Order: sequence, then structure tokens, then C-alpha cells
Amino acid sequence: MKHCIIVKYTEAVTKEQKEALVPEIQALFDHTTVIPGVHLVTLHKNCIDRSNRYDLMICIEMEPEALPEYDSCEWHHQWKDGYGPLLEKKCIFDYE
Repeated sequence: MKHCIIVKYTEAVTKEQKEALVPEIQALFDHTTVIPGVHLVTLHKNCIDRSNRYDLMICIEMEPEALPEYDSCEWHHQWKDGYGPLLEKKCIFDYE
């Protein structure tokens, strides 16, 4: 399955900050591949800068059974605690 986290930053986050956050977020999520059943993490930046667009999509390829361990892992909590305040909104979408 693919577990996608689609986020929109607050207006306070500048274009430069958005760019700088990508490698940080990628490094954080790369740690999740040590979880059994988590295979790959890819980040996709939005290429259109409009107010009605989201900014970033984090795609995690995993077995559905890995989701509970991912949800409770240290890196997921670091993501939520450290980057949550930068987000205006987010959307989670899972598909096979």
C-alpha cells in the first residue's frame, strides 16, 4: 500500500524555508524504512505555487500491517511534534 501525507504549510513559511525543509523531512522519514514492512519513502514537492495548492506529498510504500508500528514510531512523533506547527492543514490518503 502507499500511505500519502499531503501537507500545506502556513503562510508564515517562506518559499526558501519550504525548500530547506525537504531534505530535513526526507532524512527524518528515511529512518522509517527500518520498520519491518516499510519499503520506501519518497517526497514530492508541488511545482505550482498557488494558495489553493498543497506544498508537499510524502509517500510511504508499506505493507498495511506496518501502519500501526509506523504510527507509534519515534520518527512519526518527531514529524508530528516538530513539523506540525508549520502546517496549516494536511490530508492522509492510503491506496493499493
